[in-house]
Amino acid sequence: MSQDHTTASGAGPRIVALGGGHGLYATLSAARLLAHDVTAIVTVADDGGSSGRLRAELGVIPPGDLRMALAALARSDDRTQLWTDVLQHRFGGTGALAGHSVGNLILAGLTEVLGDPIAALDEMVRMLGIDGRVLPMSPIALDIEADVSGLEDDPRVSRVIRGQVAVATTPGKVRRVRLLPPEPPASADALAAIERADLVVLGPGSWFSSVIPHVLVPDQLTALARTSAPKVLVLNLAPELGETTGFSAERHVHVLSQHAPDLGIDYVLVDSASVPEGSNREHVARAAARLGAEVVYVDVAENGTHAHHYGKLAAALGSIVSSTDGTEPTAARREGITSWP
Repeated sequence: MSQDHTTASGAGPRIVALGGGHGLYATLSAARLLAHDVTAIVTVADDGGSSGRLRAELGVIPPGDLRMALAALARSDDRTQLWTDVLQHRFGGTGALAGHSVGNLILAGLTEVLGDPIAALDEMVRMLGIDGRVLPMSPIALDIEADVSGLEDDPRVSRVIRGQVAVATTPGKVRRVRLLPPEPPASADALAAIERADLVVLGPGSWFSSVIPHVLVPDQLTALARTSAPKVLVLNLAPELGETTGFSAERHVHVLSQHAPDLGIDYVLVDSASVPEGSNREHVARAAARLGAEVVYVDVAENGTHAHHYGKLAAALGSIVSSTDGTEPTAARREGITSWP
């Protein structure tokens, strides 16, 4: 479903959204209802599918999550929508192109021609009529390494596994993740976007492979700590099979604070139906307090699914913006959004 993009030039808050994959797509779809200036900061550790093949064969940063972010922010006029559909198109068949997304190939080609992945992304931004930017969290491709228990006969023994796909699909319990190389460089443009943001949103998404990596880039973590913008952590509606099987909302917050104990978060946004009232909410509040955060419960789910409804998410984020700056944000009013709380 395409979204109207009617915000006037320069109007509304400057929003920075960090994540990857389908979770970031949902956040960006919500953010563009609130703001003209939206910057996506995207994980670059994917090693599977089309992205993994292009990364291995061409040495480019994995383009898949970057492509999805571009699609989420693209204008919705007929011509641009056609190009968005083409970028998202995945080749079938059994040949060399089978499984590749057209947009992944274009991003890889632009990177080779221009010699710079950020220049390639900026060119795609212009082509798709995007008002904001799409940026990698690091200018180099990264790997994820995890300590995982439950893979050996002795449940106390951990095994180290490497690779985003391996971490996301492990039948064991992920205890901790690291980025390789250690202490990777941050994107300078991403740091600048965080510094000037009016709202920073982290999550939802694959917790260990798309969300937590953003706080493992030292300069980016420093920028998140220093920004004066309110920071919102959006929790998943349910655990994901594999890396967070059996996780409660409290556990999601706890493992983030374990990986970045000095990170301050202002709000933890939780779907109201995903955590029943009572002791469970008390546990979430205690975990959020370690980050200095207030917990906000609101209906943000697409009915009957474990996916976020971008209109409901926009309303929730808009309420936070208005409560922190005292103004009513500009928005494309649809999907039941008629006024801001």
